[in-house]
Amino acid sequence: MYYIGVDIGSSSAKVAVLDEGAALCHTLLRATGWDSVGTAGQLAADLAAIGIDTTKNPVVATGYGRKAVAYAAKTVTEITCHGQGAAWIFGPEPATVIDIGGQDSKIINIENGQVRDFSMNDKCSAGTGRFLEVMAGALGVSITKLCRLAEQGGGVQISSMCTVFAESEVVGLIGAGTPVADIAHGIIDSIVTRIASQAAKLLLPQEKVYLTGGLCENDSIIRALGEKLDCRIISDARARYAGAIGAALQAAGR
Repeated sequence: MYYIGVDIGSSSAKVAVLDEGAALCHTLLRATGWDSVGTAGQLAADLAAIGIDTTKNPVVATGYGRKAVAYAAKTVTEITCHGQGAAWIFGPEPATVIDIGGQDSKIINIENGQVRDFSMNDKCSAGTGRFLEVMAGALGVSITKLCRLAEQGGGVQISSMCTVFAESEVVGLIGAGTPVADIAHGIIDSIVTRIASQAAKLLLPQEKVYLTGGLCENDSIIRALGEKLDCRIISDARARYAGAIGAALQAAGR
């Protein structure tokens, strides 16, 4: 028996598969694209290709497009799943989880896998992966390159919190001949400032801080956010799948 968690996010779709001992045995990742139903179907086909039948093993869905997963036995909110998945990855002690998603950012206080409190920014893309994606596009570089450039720059602030206005501000800085590294630094500072401001309301002294989501392996973001919050940010390559792992744990009845 396998326990399957499907997390359909706004940018990427993730699958985590646990065995009967709750060990992570498979993960899958796809771009969500414009068709969440189609993406959910592709994930089922990907699972079938490795011998896992979604009609014979329990499936729980979470995330932005969770209702698109027709073969899921039930759906669970991403707050619950991200909290439970983070506790599975990092440990049960009290902590704060920062999840930077494609279209939202979530701050979740957890203890023993249970959510104590949370806040969610889903009204504006500033402080999300989408903001970073748009800004990288404006500079004509990848997100990875933007982050590397940011470590070499400084002295520039992006004052606009709205993604559209911030993009115009970046274009204006480019036109004025501002060094690209300085602009990149301003972009990264803008996003971590927004996230840190959101997180500061829930952070508790002496508790650990974990980063999940698509930027969980981005060292530049981890360093910049840690400096802004004046704490150590702990991450893990599996943290991209925190929501899917939490959903798989739900499928296992844990």
